[in-house]
Amino acid sequence: FLGIWYVIQKTGTASTCVIYNITKNPDTPDEYFIEQISQKAPLSIAPIKHEYSYTGKLTVTDRDVPARMTVRFPLSVAGSAKFVVFMTDYETYAGVFSCQKIPFGHRQSATLLSRTRDLDKIYVDKIRTRLASYSVDPFDLSIVNQTGCPKEGEAGWNIHIDPDTFSTRNIANAFRKAGEAIGDGFEAAVNAGKKVHLF
Repeated sequence: FLGIWYVIQKTGTASTCVIYNITKNPDTPDEYFIEQISQKAPLSIAPIKHEYSYTGKLTVTDRDVPARMTVRFPLSVAGSAKFVVFMTDYETYAGVFSCQKIPFGHRQSATLLSRTRDLDKIYVDKIRTRLASYSVDPFDLSIVNQTGCPKEGEAGWNIHIDPDTFSTRNIANAFRKAGEAIGDGFEAAVNAGKKVHLF
């Protein structure tokens, strides 16, 4: 299940060019990284690379059922969610269902994935039929536009959030750099003041 997956359909999204990249965490058994990359600029203007990406952690909670995992993304105030790969052939398509407990119920999401930017209707129908058999309305899925997407290596801007983005260490470094800048500014102001009084 590792590698690049293109999001073909997903519950309630307006994002375009959405990609999942799933990689193994070399330091922790039964843990994977899932990076979600999406295009944020209007594609109708120009296919320039303007990405937003964030990386979460997938954890296999039961080795006997590795398709059932939990996922946790940075900035998710609701915490982790269940992440279930309910069908896949590993080479062409996959169907994922996630469920997250929120204060007044549950947030559910289904995602149709493909190894390429398009997926044959046979597979789309197969996954949607399976979702319907689980009482998940396939008509709640939005089609994710995968056409006109920028190619890898094109210039643009990127925003990336990962589990370390708001770590104690990174926040401390930000304050340290801000403190140094304030200190440098104060020192420059004092030195400038000394020069003024010397004349």
